[in-house]
Amino acid sequence: MTKWLERASALVGGTAGVLVLAGGLAALPAGPATAAGAAGAAGGSIGAAGALDPRFPTSEADGRNWVAFGRTHEGTHSSPLDQIDRGNVARLGLAWSLDLADVQNGATVPLAVDGVIYLTAGQSLVHAVDARSGRLLWRYDPEVWKVAGRKLRKTWGPRGLAYWDGKLYVGTTDGRLIALDAKTGEPVWSTLTVAPTDAMTITGAPRVFGGLVIIGNGGSEWGPSRGYVTAYDAKTGAQRWRWHVIPGNPADGFENAAMEMAAKTWTGDWWARGGGGQVWNAITYDPELDRVYIGTGNGAPWNQRLRSPDGGDNLFLCSIVALDAKTGEYVWHYQTVPGETWDYNSAMDIALARVEIDGRERRVLLHAPKNGFFYVIDRDTGKLLSAEKFGKVTWASHVDLATGRPVEVPGARYESGPTLVWPSTIGAHNWHPMSWNRWTGLVYIPTLEMPGLFGDASFDRATWRPVPNQLNTGIDGGTSDAPENAGTSALVAWDPLAQRERWRAPTPGFWNGGTMTTAGRLVFQGQADGAFNAYDAETGKKLWSFDAKMGISGAPITYSVNGRQHVSVVAGWGAAGPAYLGSLTAQHGWVARRHPHRLLTFVLDGKAQLPPTPPPGREVPIDDPAFVVDAAKAEAGAQLYAGRCVGCHGLAAVAAGYAPDLRASAVALSAEAFDSVVRQGSMMSRNMPRFEELTPADLETLRHYLRARARESLAAAKAPAAAPAGAVGR
Repeated sequence: MTKWLERASALVGGTAGVLVLAGGLAALPAGPATAAGAAGAAGGSIGAAGALDPRFPTSEADGRNWVAFGRTHEGTHSSPLDQIDRGNVARLGLAWSLDLADVQNGATVPLAVDGVIYLTAGQSLVHAVDARSGRLLWRYDPEVWKVAGRKLRKTWGPRGLAYWDGKLYVGTTDGRLIALDAKTGEPVWSTLTVAPTDAMTITGAPRVFGGLVIIGNGGSEWGPSRGYVTAYDAKTGAQRWRWHVIPGNPADGFENAAMEMAAKTWTGDWWARGGGGQVWNAITYDPELDRVYIGTGNGAPWNQRLRSPDGGDNLFLCSIVALDAKTGEYVWHYQTVPGETWDYNSAMDIALARVEIDGRERRVLLHAPKNGFFYVIDRDTGKLLSAEKFGKVTWASHVDLATGRPVEVPGARYESGPTLVWPSTIGAHNWHPMSWNRWTGLVYIPTLEMPGLFGDASFDRATWRPVPNQLNTGIDGGTSDAPENAGTSALVAWDPLAQRERWRAPTPGFWNGGTMTTAGRLVFQGQADGAFNAYDAETGKKLWSFDAKMGISGAPITYSVNGRQHVSVVAGWGAAGPAYLGSLTAQHGWVARRHPHRLLTFVLDGKAQLPPTPPPGREVPIDDPAFVVDAAKAEAGAQLYAGRCVGCHGLAAVAAGYAPDLRASAVALSAEAFDSVVRQGSMMSRNMPRFEELTPADLETLRHYLRARARESLAAAKAPAAAPAGAVGR
């Protein structure tokens, strides 16, 4: 597996080196990063939230609606509903299902407001569905493919929506924030949240508070970038404030004191090389303190030696930052990974709670980022209260509570050569929502365990340019597949006060779905193999399971309609997990455009049945025996494939459910058809990007590579090669 990790790391970290490279930052030398002691004994509770806007129709005491990404402002992904509980969950049955047309990505979290389910899937397609019957009420298509340009190559679509005062808010792949009338789906206003020339896209859900809607963006890996969040007037779309995560060019001056302070933690010309810090997921509003907490992204490039050559904490990368909700002014920060260099961003959930610690009630936030440590932080001051490992972690031994900084293991920064480190860039916890149950005092974390090989041996450290003839040493441009046993996953119940694991339920594969928990002492989660499960939230015993017949990566929700509790989840593998990981992601047999993406809704004693669904399987490679493969062209095509195609079509051209398996596509058998799709963009409406910069000679090398891969696969499977009867569209 180590050999494969070295090769795969080269593909993932191409902007920084032959192996996985990352960049980093750290907390300021004094202030909120310090801590006095660990959290106390187990047990905690959430107190009453602050005053809620009546146009935001939910409160902690009322579970009728699921009106925000995490249900309430606090982002706990939990519900006070208890009609479905441990005693009767076995009676849970399907009420209805709805197939979602033209959707390639089901990794999303729906909303439910007054009997209507709202969801965005695929390239920002917004759906409104009657929660009683499953009838589609309306669908809005922002036609991203017409305006996204090259951004279509780099995104998987937003993971959720926001609701306020009869309007829905959705971010689009191309960077627009759109307000829709929730009853009709008609646009109310639209604004472009990024510069037209920026590489950034929107992959997260907006949040609404106090008449403002806030959105961040993603794209640290796609060129020079400077992360930021922007708040807009929820009625009109007018910009109210913007806060940048990292400082810009000092010669241009600084927007505020926080940026001037942060610039002292950077070295070199970081603003020209990249920077990073995108806020692509975690945004939580605190109604008690009228603050917004943002979880910030990794640096660009990942490798700090490229980004900030003389070190430094590189604020405010990989941090939780508290901002004044009305003005966007900096309040405090805590940095989880000072000088980050492994892509260990802090863009994972930030959940708010009130807990008792050492006999004193504290307002805290709970955070389990990629780096593998679980953090409990005082949200009044930003003071770290405790931090412990919730997964396998080898880059640091522990977090020093006196300084708030991790104690790194010598050599973890790969300064002496390639180093195998846990977790990988995928993290010990990715975007999939964790949930906090006030009734059990536990947090339910979808955890991942996979190592990554980090290094920069293929770069000349004097110039940080690739060494000739070494860029591909030890790799083969993406023809090495990822083994199915390269990573594992589990649902972990974590006690945030005792900072220890209470129970663990292994889940299949290396990727799993988000969680939702209820006052009925249940926790729900979907799995990569298509199982949708309910567990006893206290013991971890599996009490119920449903075969969704499609992998699940998003998180479920629960709500009440006419006094009856419902549970809904979107089943759809799509871009679930890093699609580039070939067989590791494709191991469950979900095939693009063969297996439908569906919205599933359950009630007690539901009797509905799923429509006929193809069983899991792999696409069978096809070949034209008359096609003569040129080895040199195939090798050149392998390099082009690694740079252009691997992110969607997978390592070694083994597709993982997001895009078709090109070994099995007849398009590549025809030079004309291949040119039409790849270079001319004839299938952009189906989310196949256009690569107009490729020449006919480039396309020929790609075709030779794909034919070589198809024949290798057929030989390995001992299956006869046969020419197809007709062309197959992407």
